[in-house]
Amino acid sequence: MNQIYMDYAATTPTDNRVVEAMLPCFGEVYGNPSSLHAFGQEAHGAMEEARAKIAAFLGAEPEEVVFTSGGTESDNFAVKGVVYANRKKGDHIITSAIEHHAVLETCRFLEAEGFKVTYVPVDGDGLVDPASVAGAITDKTILISVMHANNEIGTIQPIAEIGRLARERGVYFHTDAVQTFGQLPFTVDELNVDLMSASAHKLYGPKGVGLLYIRKGTRIMPFMHGGEQENGRRASTQNVPGIVGFGKAVELAKASLSEEATRLAAMRDRFIRGVFERLDGIRLNGHPARRLPNNINLSVESVEGEGMILSLDMLGIACSTGSACSSSSLDPSHVLLAIGLPHEFSHGSLRFSLGRYTRESDIDAVLETLPQVVGRLRAMSPLYAEKK
Repeated sequence: MNQIYMDYAATTPTDNRVVEAMLPCFGEVYGNPSSLHAFGQEAHGAMEEARAKIAAFLGAEPEEVVFTSGGTESDNFAVKGVVYANRKKGDHIITSAIEHHAVLETCRFLEAEGFKVTYVPVDGDGLVDPASVAGAITDKTILISVMHANNEIGTIQPIAEIGRLARERGVYFHTDAVQTFGQLPFTVDELNVDLMSASAHKLYGPKGVGLLYIRKGTRIMPFMHGGEQENGRRASTQNVPGIVGFGKAVELAKASLSEEATRLAAMRDRFIRGVFERLDGIRLNGHPARRLPNNINLSVESVEGEGMILSLDMLGIACSTGSACSSSSLDPSHVLLAIGLPHEFSHGSLRFSLGRYTRESDIDAVLETLPQVVGRLRAMSPLYAEKK
């Protein structure tokens, strides 16, 4: 069976060139990067070379890039680290209703610790209104955290504008850029951010390594305690193979960033047109224009998303119902609820996300298969029968 992978937003395959760059770190360059001897310094040099590449890509200084175990740790580090370090100045956090669970659950934890959190709403396309953020700021606000682009519906937020108003009000600003880092061109200064999270496995790098950009002068408490690694900001021996792979993944992404975004956006738009031509009772979720170039989030009327996922999987097509981190839950997505999705659509969402190895023939195959799957499931659906 020919298999088609359309779940790049959940994770990407590690590029063979990334694997090749990492291999020496498993057998030749194996020293502890904190060691002073030649073995350690060789590993340290490889790690710092990767840090410099990534910092240059971000328009940052190397010392502003802190390596972590991934996006979830980076989000936790940013939010907890800033609010604990600045709690004498205030106790208020602002975030959006559609953040990744790594931010939302951290905020809920902090609410139990006595902090106050404002969850600003989004419109029907999933956009945060900067005016809503501005209106939520008080003299006790110490952090604003709004994701760069939503992992489920692909809506790209007005981060630069939110960052400007945060700076004007003297409030730290964090963005979760896990879905955009290496996918869209930007620098940290263009986004006006003080902190930014990213993860290697979303851009054809290895799992288990990420970063937190921390602007120089940002007051933040270490999230992990122990040794003095990462300039005392993140204890634990660094994952040198992963970091080297991360650096290589960024190098590869940089080389084809604009061309790849254009290619994916063209396939995305053709896919969306093709679905609407072939099926009725379809809704596109997320902003029609301000969206990730590889994201297609559709809701199918009167059909369960899980049924479509399993049916497509049996036919060799991999996609998802939303975030990979919540795929085991049968509850409607908090993102779809936040954009006001009608009940008859809320359980029937599919997220197709394209990537480096997606081809036009894959689009054709899915456009041929999806209507057959939907037709078969609708034929068994009492809800759809009632509407007919």
